[in-house]
Order: sequence, then C-alpha cells, then structure tokens
Amino acid sequence: MEEDVKNIRQSFEEDIKTANDASSLEGLRVKYLGRKGLISELMGRLPSLDKEKRPHVGRELNLLKKHIQGELHEKQQLLSSGREPEEGKIDITMPGILPEEGRLHVITKTLNEINDIFVSLGFQIAEGPEIEKEFYNFEALNIPLEHPSRDAFDTFYIRDDILLRSHTSTVQIRIMEKVKPPIQAIMPGKVYRPDAVDASHSFMFHQVEGLMVDRDIKFSDLKGTLNLFTKRMFGEKTKTRFRPSFFPFTEPSAEVDISCIICKGKGCRVCSHTGWLEILGAGMVNSAVFEAVGYSPRKYTGFAFGMGVERIAMLKYGIDDIRLFFENDIRFLKQF
Repeated sequence: MEEDVKNIRQSFEEDIKTANDASSLEGLRVKYLGRKGLISELMGRLPSLDKEKRPHVGRELNLLKKHIQGELHEKQQLLSSGREPEEGKIDITMPGILPEEGRLHVITKTLNEINDIFVSLGFQIAEGPEIEKEFYNFEALNIPLEHPSRDAFDTFYIRDDILLRSHTSTVQIRIMEKVKPPIQAIMPGKVYRPDAVDASHSFMFHQVEGLMVDRDIKFSDLKGTLNLFTKRMFGEKTKTRFRPSFFPFTEPSAEVDISCIICKGKGCRVCSHTGWLEILGAGMVNSAVFEAVGYSPRKYTGFAFGMGVERIAMLKYGIDDIRLFFENDIRFLKQF
C-alpha cells in the first residue's frame, strides 16, 4: 500500500497541472477525495494490513489527503481571482533579454580592411599551405643554407625539409610556378617563428604579402601602391618614408615607415621621438627569385612587400601588447 500512496500522489501532481477550470477541479475532488475515490479506497484496505504497518500507512494517507485538499483549494482560489499561475507567467511589460552578439576579432577586422584596400587596387587574394618545404620557404626566395633563419633555433622544423612557414612569401613562389605574368596578388595568412613571447613578439602571427610582376614594373609603382595603402589605412594625412634595407628576395630593398599616427610626426614615446613608425618591408623582386621559378629577369620585373597584421592593428588602435590579441579576454575584444 505504501507504493499505492506514492503512485496516487504522483498521479495527482500531474492532474492538477491540467485542471484550469471549476469543472475539472470538481472532477479531481471526486476522483481522489469522493466517497468512492482513491483515498477512500485505500482507507478501506487499512484493516487488512499488519498491525505494525497500519499506523504508518494511515498517517501517510492522512497527509496525502490534506495535501490534495490544500492544492485543490489553492487552485480554486487562483482561478476565482482571474490571476495566472506565477510559474511560467510572462510579464509583457518587462524588457526582453537580448542574446549577446558576436563580433569580428580585431585581427580579422584589420586583415579584412587590408584585403579590401588591395582588392580595390586590382590585387587578387591567394592562399597556400602553412606546412611547407624548404624550397618554397628558403631556396626559391634566395635564402642560402648558411642564412641564420634556416637554423633549427629560428624555424619550426617538422622534419629535415618540412617546416611551418615563417612568412607567406612561400605563396608568391607557388603562384609564379603555376602562372605566367601579369601577376597582381596578396597572400594573407598565419606564419610561425620560435620567438620568445613578449609584448612585441609571438610564435604565431599573421602576415600579408603582396606581389606584382609584369613587363616594366618600376620601384615608383611600388611606392605609389604603398603610399595609397597607408593613406587609406591610417588617414589621408599620413606620410610615407622609404629607407634602404636588405632582404634576400628583393633588390633593391626598403623598410617602409609612416608618420607617427599618435604625434603626427612631431615625436613622442610611441615613435621613440623620431616622428616615424616602421610598418613593413618591400622591394623589387630579386632576379634569383625569378630564375628559381623559370621567369626571365630580362623580360619581367616586379615588386613585393610584406607586413605583420598584428603590427598594423597595434598602430591603428593604439594597442601596446601583442599578447592581448590571443588571450581571449572578452573585455579587450569588446572594444573593437
């Protein structure tokens, strides 16, 4: 009978949920509390129980009867008042709860902006594998075996001639292997270098490389392209400066600076009081690179450039620590 008492309680709890008018409530009262109801039926079976069990079961039955009477009375009062049950009640005057909106990561946002600028200038977007062969990462780019970057301490080697690319210039070689000039493309993507992580270095970061190859491409074409890029990226008043430099895959080579966007070229802590900020490297494609992909240096010329996306984002948004991009602190990411 103890199991019967438990089953009746469960049955009543289900029935009371669907009783939404006086008629259904009266039906429940008759079903459970009437002269021939379920409670009365169990009461009539009490004398047949053992003397030891009879008091306990009788007490449980009385408690169940009082519980059912109380629930029926409460539900009747609720229906009489015309109020809705509190559970599941909807207050249409309360403001809604809006789901939190996602947004683009600041690196993605910066990368998209860079891509859009160059696409508007006629460049196509090209991608390549992040796991590369030494030929594409070094040899075809005129980086000799004795170059420091080919040391195991400066490159993530997977096995003898397989590595994680250290720049997206590898995609330039792959394009030139497959396509004859004219070529006008940018290559965005992740690159990897075993640098110690600090405020300005990370073992993984993003680059955008650019390449233009055709007949009679001049250094002035490179300067004009990058001048236009810097003005669109940092503002029309941004000035550009080219400084002589050296890269194995370009000749001549240059470091490209912009006038400090903080002090407008007057000199401040950010630009080390020089008025200039370095943003990328560039130059005319070295003839050795053309020869590696089967192009005639006498027939074609071209320029190439490369920039770090994190560097551009840090300058554009005044971010002073590269680690913030990858810590996933929502307070930081929400600012962009």
